[in-house]
Amino acid sequence: MTDTSPSASATPYGTIPPASPLPQRRPVSLPRLQQLRDAGEKITMLTAYDATFAAVADTAGVECLLVGDSLGMVCQGLPSTVGVTLDTMCYHTESVARGLYRVQGTAWLIADLPYGSYAESREQALRSACSLMQAGAHMVKLEGGGWTAPTVRFLVERGVPVCAHLGLTPQTVHALGGYRVQGRTDEDAQTLRRHALELQDAGAAMLVLEMVPAQLASELTQELAHCHTIGIGAGRGTAGQVLVLHDMLGMNLGKMPRFVHNFMPGSGSVLGAMQAYVRAVKDGTFPDDSRHAW
Repeated sequence: MTDTSPSASATPYGTIPPASPLPQRRPVSLPRLQQLRDAGEKITMLTAYDATFAAVADTAGVECLLVGDSLGMVCQGLPSTVGVTLDTMCYHTESVARGLYRVQGTAWLIADLPYGSYAESREQALRSACSLMQAGAHMVKLEGGGWTAPTVRFLVERGVPVCAHLGLTPQTVHALGGYRVQGRTDEDAQTLRRHALELQDAGAAMLVLEMVPAQLASELTQELAHCHTIGIGAGRGTAGQVLVLHDMLGMNLGKMPRFVHNFMPGSGSVLGAMQAYVRAVKDGTFPDDSRHAW
């Protein structure tokens, strides 16, 4: 049996000591996420697209894994997430789920509903969500507010846990005019706040806030007692954080967002980098609000 425990790594610049092991975790579930939130402990999330990286992330102590449609850009080389299909999402969700099974993983597995798979009708959304759940997802994620609230309610009432996504929504990046910060004006902030409350009322248990002003994200986190905010480029005031796996490992085919931190230097391994990310989120040293105080 191969020893996968962290060990010292020799480099041309000296020996990097092994990372301290993280405490044994309980299986992550919706009640467990609420316990973390109630205890004031930050929730950690990373994207994952295959079995091996999923297993490593789980071993590192990441609570939530997101099979994001960002795979279209980082795995398939597409210019945006719009070209990702439901079949592709199911394939990668199955791969990640198998990786968790191989290590008896405890992470909560979320899968994105891709562009065009849930806008036609609530019934279409349910069919798409069922495909992802059957592939191994514990929860599905969809983008947008306003029109999505009835769809969220429809899914939740039928036993499908839902994570919502507001702020910069990559599937509609063309309509937003590019990758821009959302919620800067008072009017836009009030719209985002209204949508967030509607999504919580509809039953969304999590809410990704992407490229939203830190103050607004912090205020929303306080207002959403039963919907856990997960920030990306939204400051440290959210209930948790998420990064694209490739970004936090310093691998990016385009321009690295300024809110991203490369955790590889000094970590000694991918496992060490993921452990460093978990610790930084937990102790509040990541994110650094001075790097993205919109």
